[in-house]
Amino acid sequence: MEELILELKKQIIEVLNLEEMQPEDIDAEAPLFGEGLGLDSIDALELIVMMEKQYGIKLKDPKEGKEIFKSVATMAEYISLNRKK
Repeated sequence: MEELILELKKQIIEVLNLEEMQPEDIDAEAPLFGEGLGLDSIDALELIVMMEKQYGIKLKDPKEGKEIFKSVATMAEYISLNRKK
Protein backbone atom coordinates (compact mmCIF):
# COMPACT_ATOMS: atom_id res chain seq x y z
CA MET A 1 0.00 0.00 0.00
CA GLU A 2 2.90 2.40 0.77
CA GLU A 3 4.22 1.84 -2.75
CA LEU A 4 0.84 2.67 -4.28
CA ILE A 5 0.54 5.81 -2.12
CA LEU A 6 3.96 7.04 -3.30
CA GLU A 7 3.05 6.22 -6.91
CA LEU A 8 -0.20 8.19 -6.56
CA LYS A 9 1.57 11.19 -5.05
CA LYS A 10 3.98 11.25 -8.01
CA GLN A 11 1.10 10.94 -10.50
CA ILE A 12 -0.91 13.70 -8.80
CA ILE A 13 2.10 16.04 -8.97
CA GLU A 14 2.64 15.20 -12.65
CA VAL A 15 -1.00 15.25 -13.79
CA LEU A 16 -1.83 18.48 -11.96
CA ASN A 17 1.48 20.21 -12.78
CA LEU A 18 2.40 20.78 -9.13
CA GLU A 19 6.05 21.22 -10.08
CA GLU A 20 6.98 22.98 -6.85
CA MET A 21 5.87 19.95 -4.79
CA GLN A 22 7.65 16.72 -3.90
CA PRO A 23 5.83 13.45 -3.04
CA GLU A 24 6.94 13.84 0.59
CA ASP A 25 5.20 17.25 0.71
CA ILE A 26 1.83 15.54 0.32
CA ASP A 27 0.36 14.05 3.48
CA ALA A 28 -1.40 10.80 2.51
CA GLU A 29 -4.16 11.51 5.06
CA ALA A 30 -4.63 15.22 4.24
CA PRO A 31 -7.69 16.30 2.27
CA LEU A 32 -7.02 16.75 -1.44
CA PHE A 33 -9.72 19.42 -1.78
CA GLY A 34 -10.25 22.52 0.35
CA GLU A 35 -7.90 22.64 3.33
CA GLY A 36 -5.22 20.15 2.22
CA LEU A 37 -3.88 20.43 -1.33
CA GLY A 38 -6.64 22.84 -2.27
CA LEU A 39 -7.63 21.07 -5.49
CA ASP A 40 -10.74 22.09 -7.44
CA SER A 41 -13.33 20.43 -9.71
CA ILE A 42 -11.07 20.61 -12.78
CA ASP A 43 -8.38 18.79 -10.79
CA ALA A 44 -10.99 16.16 -9.85
CA LEU A 45 -11.65 15.51 -13.55
CA GLU A 46 -7.91 15.14 -14.14
CA LEU A 47 -7.71 12.59 -11.30
CA ILE A 48 -10.68 10.63 -12.72
CA VAL A 49 -8.96 10.46 -16.14
CA MET A 50 -5.66 9.47 -14.52
CA MET A 51 -7.34 6.63 -12.57
CA GLU A 52 -8.97 5.36 -15.75
CA LYS A 53 -5.73 5.46 -17.77
CA GLN A 54 -3.36 4.15 -15.10
CA TYR A 55 -5.56 1.63 -13.30
CA GLY A 56 -8.47 0.87 -15.63
CA ILE A 57 -10.95 2.23 -13.08
CA LYS A 58 -13.98 4.01 -14.49
CA LEU A 59 -16.19 5.87 -12.01
CA LYS A 60 -19.81 4.99 -12.61
CA ASP A 61 -21.09 7.92 -10.59
CA PRO A 62 -19.10 11.18 -10.37
CA LYS A 63 -20.46 11.62 -6.83
CA GLU A 64 -18.33 8.61 -5.84
CA GLY A 65 -15.32 10.80 -6.49
CA LYS A 66 -16.05 12.88 -3.40
CA GLU A 67 -15.38 9.85 -1.16
CA ILE A 68 -12.58 8.36 -3.26
CA PHE A 69 -10.63 11.61 -3.58
CA LYS A 70 -10.87 12.51 0.10
CA SER A 71 -7.12 11.87 0.48
CA VAL A 72 -4.28 10.02 -1.21
CA ALA A 73 -4.82 7.17 1.28
CA THR A 74 -8.51 6.79 0.33
CA MET A 75 -7.57 6.83 -3.36
CA ALA A 76 -4.95 4.12 -2.80
CA GLU A 77 -7.46 2.00 -0.89
CA TYR A 78 -10.07 2.33 -3.64
CA ILE A 79 -7.54 1.59 -6.40
CA SER A 80 -6.16 -1.48 -4.63
CA LEU A 81 -9.69 -2.89 -4.36
CA ASN A 82 -10.81 -2.00 -7.89
CA ARG A 83 -7.78 -1.88 -10.21
CA LYS A 84 -8.02 -3.72 -13.52
CA LYS A 85 -4.34 -3.67 -14.50
